[in-house]
Amino acid sequence: MKKYMEILKKCPLFFSIDEEDLQKMLRCMQAKIVFFNKKYTVLAEGSSARYIGIVLSGSVQIIQIDYFGNRSILGNITQSGVFAEAFACAEAASIPITVVANEPCEIMLIDSKHILYTCSNHCSFHQQLIFNLMRDLATKTISFHQRIHITSKRTTREKLLAYLTAVAKEKNSDSFDIPFDRQELADYLEIDRSGLSVEISKLRREGIIVCKKNHFRLL
Repeated sequence: MKKYMEILKKCPLFFSIDEEDLQKMLRCMQAKIVFFNKKYTVLAEGSSARYIGIVLSGSVQIIQIDYFGNRSILGNITQSGVFAEAFACAEAASIPITVVANEPCEIMLIDSKHILYTCSNHCSFHQQLIFNLMRDLATKTISFHQRIHITSKRTTREKLLAYLTAVAKEKNSDSFDIPFDRQELADYLEIDRSGLSVEISKLRREGIIVCKKNHFRLL
């Protein structure tokens, strides 16, 4: 577990918890590490909302597939990021999303009951952990509302520009990489891929953007 300490210290769940306490905490919570190959399902829709996941290497995508098989990408979680915590905290009967490995990755899974309920050891750092969890959920809520703002735009052009502008603000740069290929970007924006390609071509011709694969620059 020691080799993951630097990654775990960057995880929002463990903010302001020193390394010695963190090691004790992980033993107390019986954290386990699982490896997943690219495209493998980490958590499946309909499975028990029991585990909170932390990405130790690689990345995962949060996806939702409707009755007709249409896929929406709800988010991309990279190293030291957390996923499925909202459903675990709500003690939902099952999770309504699927988590898929975007590349080969190592995932730490923690049974949520070890976070939500204090153990007999009455660990002094547990209060900090709960506070960190609340802050993480609040941050995710803000991100969720930002995505709603983007996908609620009327046209493909408006959705694309709203997304690219949001990423530029987040990166504090007019030149940046996005975590999606073209199909994934279309799934994230909830638009047709061919329509997305047409709009990207238009924006390039108009001198509004420059792009190559997943790298964009706003002019």
